[in-house]
Formats: sequence, structure tokens, C-alpha cells
Amino acid sequence: MDGNQGVAGAVAGWAVDERPFADDVLEWYGLVARDLPWRRPEAGPWGVLVSEVMLQQTPVNRVLPVWESWLTRWPDPAALAAEPAGEAVRMWGRLGYPRRALRLHQAAAAIVERHGGAVPDRLDDLLALPGIGTYTARAVAAFAFRQRHAVVDVNVRRLVARAVEGTAEGPAAVSRRDLATVENLLPADPETAARASAAFMELGALVCVARAPRCAGCPVRERCAWLLAGSPPSDGPARRPQGYAGTDRQVRGRLLAVLRDADGPVDAELLDAVWDEPVQRDRALRGLLDDGLAVVAGPGGYALPGDVTARLPV
Repeated sequence: MDGNQGVAGAVAGWAVDERPFADDVLEWYGLVARDLPWRRPEAGPWGVLVSEVMLQQTPVNRVLPVWESWLTRWPDPAALAAEPAGEAVRMWGRLGYPRRALRLHQAAAAIVERHGGAVPDRLDDLLALPGIGTYTARAVAAFAFRQRHAVVDVNVRRLVARAVEGTAEGPAAVSRRDLATVENLLPADPETAARASAAFMELGALVCVARAPRCAGCPVRERCAWLLAGSPPSDGPARRPQGYAGTDRQVRGRLLAVLRDADGPVDAELLDAVWDEPVQRDRALRGLLDDGLAVVAGPGGYALPGDVTARLPV
């Protein structure tokens, strides 16, 4: 028996003589699903791709205004690809993890070059885009093109770990086994499977949350393996939330804010003023340069990529 057959057997055994897992979740989703703009047909594949990149490690309420502004300015990949990468970083604002802006710009350029400006609908082509990983490619294939693919983010992984496997949380990284488990929970019909993928994510994000899960409102609570086992705690090491104050991430953010708010290159003295510890400041600046989020612009000057032609301040 191969790994996928073993997973299929485990899922089938869990759901024997009961309606499919997806049916319960889909019924719940039909009643409570959030009306998010990237879920509407008019968002199109490009809108879905932009949303999936922005939503990584970022709450929906922070993404909404940036997504809307982004799609207003760049309604298709060609519009974004035609502008310097620095404009994508500038437009990204304070959304966090700004390398995602560069990845979107790189993906847009590749879409124009390889696919005539249209987001590809084949999973292999999506995976081949720069900066687009397994999760994002599968999410776009499912949500934009209504295909049957397992879409596993942290919320889905936690939901399946609890409801199917009876553990408090899933592993830190998505494995092939996770993808196989979720795929075996999906309905056979591609359109229904795509909707189920969105429903699984919604249930994990709104109800089966990491801390204080809202089990009373869960549509699968009566057969959740974790609840039936008495809600055992995780047997792994505690995952502490990452701090921010005083970290290199904070320094990078402050330096990038200066570059983002400027019309062109800025003198190093302006960057020096945002953080008074020179070793950490220089390390953070080197990190921005290494990541392509900043470039050297003449003696003692720095800029966003694409801003190097402007005159340095005197």
C-alpha cells in the first residue's frame, strides 16, 4: 500500500457511515462565508494571485485596502510589469514582508513574457513563476480557475490535524501527506472541490483557530477526533510568537519607510537618523540590499530599485 492509499484509508475510516466532511463544511460556509472582493468573479485570476501573495502571514483587514489600491493602479500583470520594481515596494506600504512585492513584480514580468500577460491556468506553469510556491500556485488554480487541488495553509493544516487526526496542531511545514489527506477530503467535482478548499480555509481561520477554538460553532464538532479525544494539548514545543520591537525586521522597516516616502535616492545621513545603533542599522541595510529591496544610488546614497536615475539631494 502506498502513502496515498494509506491516507485515503484513514480518511475513509474516519468518515464511515457519515456524510462527507466537505458537505458539512460547505453547508456552514454557505451561511457564514465572508464577502471578500477576491472571491468575486470580477476579481479575475490576477486579483486572486495578488490576494494570495498579500494574505501570507497578514490579516484580511490589513490586506483589503492595499489590495484594492493595487488592483486600481495595476489591473493586470502587464500594468505592473511596465513599472520599476521599486514602485511595487512603494505601493506595498506597511503591509509587511515587502519581499512579497518584489515577487509579485517578478511574477507579473514572467506572466507577460511567457503567457502573453494572462495568468496561466496550469498548475505546472503557476509553479514555474518566480516567487510562486506550492501553496500560492494551488490556491490560484483552485480559486481562480475552479480546479480540484488540495490547498493547505496553516489554517487548513490545523483544522485537519484536529478534526481528522486528533492532534492539537499540524506540523510546522506542509508535507506531501498533508496534501494527500486534504485531497482525499475534497469532492470529486472540480467546482465543488474549489469551493470546499475555500470553506476549509474559512473554517480554520474563523472557528478552528490556534488559541481558544470556537468549537461550539464548528460544523464538524460532533465527530472531531480532537474533541472526542478530550482536546489533548500539543505534545510539541510551544511556538512562541515572533517579537518585533528592537529586531532587525523593525530596523529594516524603518529604513525602507524612508526610501518609500522619498521621490528618489536619499542620502545615507537620512537613514542613519532612523536608528541610532550603527552595527544593527548597517546589518539591516545590507539585508535590504541583498534582498533587492534597496540599491546603491551614487556615493552615499540609496534608493528603491528603479529610483536610481533621480538626483541625490544636495
